Amino acid sequence: MLGSLRRFFDAFLPAAEANPALEHTLQLATAVLLVEVMRSDATIAPAERESMFNTLRERFTLTAGEVTALIDMAEEAARDARDLHSFTMRLNAQLDRPQKARVIEYLWQVAYADGHLDAHEQHVMRKIADLLHIPHGDYISAKMRAKNAAA
Repeated sequence: MLGSLRRFFDAFLPAAEANPALEHTLQLATAVLLVEVMRSDATIAPAERESMFNTLRERFTLTAGEVTALIDMAEEAARDARDLHSFTMRLNAQLDRPQKARVIEYLWQVAYADGHLDAHEQHVMRKIADLLHIPHGDYISAKMRAKNAAA
């Protein structure tokens, strides 16, 4: 399982070094974080899965089939992962603060998608924001934008 994940990242590392803006290595890391937020409450609502699908499709300009494959890989990686550090580390290396705040907003969109914000979701969100070195003000701004969009 982890071998396939490692091969996925390794396949894109040379290209990422040649072009730092290349998003391929960021897709899986972002998708894993979205999966973690989705899995953090007691049930996975269809609205949460739909929000994650739409976010990945729009953010990375992927086809429906590519998004489905990315989500499958992210779910596998999330099951196998011991922590979130390896995923947030990739985002920290490639994204600036506003881009990371936008990722936090995507995560909040998934959390709010089912109309209920669970305490476990909030805990995971704070943990991810801390790992991404997101200041509290940016964290709250992202949360409010997502909440207003969900209303």
